[in-house]
Amino acid sequence: MFSFLTGKKTDEPEVNASASATKERVAASTESQADGFHDTPFVAPEAWNLDALNAPPPPPPPGQESQLGPVDAAVTAELQPKVIEQIKTVFDPEIPVDIYELGLIYEIIVDSEKRALINMTLTSPACPSAQQIPQEVRYKVKAVPGITEAWVEIVWEPPWSKDRMSEVAKLTLGMF
Repeated sequence: MFSFLTGKKTDEPEVNASASATKERVAASTESQADGFHDTPFVAPEAWNLDALNAPPPPPPPGQESQLGPVDAAVTAELQPKVIEQIKTVFDPEIPVDIYELGLIYEIIVDSEKRALINMTLTSPACPSAQQIPQEVRYKVKAVPGITEAWVEIVWEPPWSKDRMSEVAKLTLGMF
């Protein structure tokens, strides 16, 4: 069974001439590719539109782009605890720990006009909540008294790992 994958003959009787011709073609192609490499590289069919994969990401919609001014350390220090308190109310739906304790928040910056920028990551680029979590963070940070605007930027460097989790998160998840 499934001898067509290996090109080896089996003891199964041949059904018709068409089936034997197919088996011979498969065996011949398998033998020519026995070393694991193909003679020709893969070429995508012309019907495939690869422009979307090769194009740079689109700019954010109007009003969504970060227009952060000069960073004000005093304002950042004043508002950062309040922002963190709000961020701690955002949970990953699959993990019973807030995203701050998970180590997903990399940086909180506030400018002199009290506009906030949150640099965060996700546990995985394929995170099913990749749309929901950043939006929730943005709206909750905008609700902090004193914050006039908020933007969330997803960053992938440095990549998230379990080492970024707080001791509280590790205890909650039993990761000791």
